[in-house]
Amino acid sequence: MHMVTGAFGYSGRYIARRLLDMGMEVRTLTSAAQSRSPFGHLVKALPWSFDDPARLAESLRGTDVLYNTYWVRFNHARFKHAEAVENTLKLFDAAQKAGVRRVVHVSITNPDEHSTLEYFRGKGRLEQALRQSGLSYAILRPTVLFGKEDILINNIAWMLRRFPIFGVFGDGSYRIQPIYVDDLASIAIREGEARNNCVIDAIGPETFTYRELIETIGRIIGYRRPIIRVSPGIGYMIARFLGALVGDVVITREEIQGLMDGLLYTDSPPAGETKLTDWAGKHASDLGVRYASELARR
Repeated sequence: MHMVTGAFGYSGRYIARRLLDMGMEVRTLTSAAQSRSPFGHLVKALPWSFDDPARLAESLRGTDVLYNTYWVRFNHARFKHAEAVENTLKLFDAAQKAGVRRVVHVSITNPDEHSTLEYFRGKGRLEQALRQSGLSYAILRPTVLFGKEDILINNIAWMLRRFPIFGVFGDGSYRIQPIYVDDLASIAIREGEARNNCVIDAIGPETFTYRELIETIGRIIGYRRPIIRVSPGIGYMIARFLGALVGDVVITREEIQGLMDGLLYTDSPPAGETKLTDWAGKHASDLGVRYASELARR
C-alpha cells in the first residue's frame, strides 16, 4: 500500500496515477473531501490529523512507501511555512511509529537550514529531520514543475498573451531548470522501490536564464514581447497590483530573492527527460489562455 500526500492536487496526482497504473493500492492524506478525487474511489482519502499524532500514525499503518508532497508556497492568513514544517515533522514521526518502510520526500534545490529565506530554511530543516529519523528515505529536489496544472509557466504565458511588455527582475540572468511533473512522479516511484538513502536534484534537461525562459515561452505561443528590466521592489509592487486584480498571490518577495540568488539552479546532471520546449510546443494553443490561481487551487 502506497500513501501519497495531496494525491488530489498537483504533483501528488501524477504520482498516484502512475501507482494506480502499476496496480498498486493507493491512499492519500489530504484536507480535500473524497468527492474531489480525480480517481473516484480508487484512492481512499484520509484526513491529515496533525492534531492527533496517534490517529495520524494509525492512518499510515500498513504503508510500504510514503510519498510526501505536502508544503505551502508562501505565508498566508490560512497557512504558514512554520506550520507546514511542524506538520511535516509530525508526519515523519508518525511514519516512524507506523513502521513505514520508505519515505520519498519532495524538497527544493539548495535548501539550507540557515537560509534567510523561510521557504529554503524550512525545507533544509525537514531534510535534516528526515535524515535523523531512522527512516529509509529518498529526497527529491526539484526547481520549478511544469505540466497541464502548472502555475508559474502557465502564468508567464498568460501575462505574455495580455500585456504589451514583460518585466524581469534585474537583468534576468539568473538560471532556472524546470522539470516536467510526470518526470518527477516517475523518479519518485523509482526511488520508492529502492532501498538506499539518497538525495537527487530533480531538474529538467534544459537550463534557461529567466530572461531566456520568457523569450522562449513568448516565441512558442506566438506572443513575443519587449522585455524590460525592473528593480525587484518595483516588480514586486506590480505583481501585488496584478494579484489584487486576479485574487491571488502572483509572486512573493522571497520567491524573487530566491530566483535572483540562483537557488533554482544546480550544476547536477538532469534527472528528467522531458524538455519544456517540446512540451510547451505541444500545448502552445492552451498555455496561458487562463490564469492559474494558487489560492483557488487550495
